[in-house]
Amino acid sequence: MSGLLDLLDSPMGKQLISGVAGQTGQPEDKTAGVLSMALPLLMGAMKKNTSIPGGAQGLMNALSSKHDGSILNNLGGLFSGGVDQNVMDDGAGILGHILGSKQPQVENALSTKSGLDAGSISQILRVAAPILLGFLGKQTRQQNVSSPDGLNGLLGGLMGGGNAANQQQSLIETFLDSDGDGSVLDDLAGMVLNSGGQKKGGLGGLLGGLFGK
Repeated sequence: MSGLLDLLDSPMGKQLISGVAGQTGQPEDKTAGVLSMALPLLMGAMKKNTSIPGGAQGLMNALSSKHDGSILNNLGGLFSGGVDQNVMDDGAGILGHILGSKQPQVENALSTKSGLDAGSISQILRVAAPILLGFLGKQTRQQNVSSPDGLNGLLGGLMGGGNAANQQQSLIETFLDSDGDGSVLDDLAGMVLNSGGQKKGGLGGLLGGLFGK
């Protein structure tokens, strides 16, 4: 969707990468690589949670209140002098909610894939999660999404729509339910980054384009 492209392939998207890199003390290219894998995973985990009774309504409530998109209005201020501890705590809460007991497994797999230590991965995810929810909150307002079904459709559309979204979602759910060996992440990363010269489309194409993959 154009909204995601506007966010990621824009000065704001570059600011996000630069700010997260500065917060964690990691190189921007490595930070970008982590975000390019982590954001689809987090979005997929959210979509998985919307299928649980009450899950979609709970996310709707969060997006209509605390995570309404206002965090995107001043990313420069957010990263100036370091991200506020309240934002980091909020990110930790979001990750705990959407990833649950799989969070260490996700962080370790991203660490293996990116070459960054798991502590840095955890910090990157804690910063990225509130920003991703803020983006979704802004999208729900702009597209007048007011029902759990509409939210599920929005998430599916942001993941590419149609069969591509279903395939990505299947891989994400397999990964989140796996035994932690991280092997599925290779498949997922390949899909969301649309490597191998495949036609870029949906979330993978947008992220791949932004991060130069």
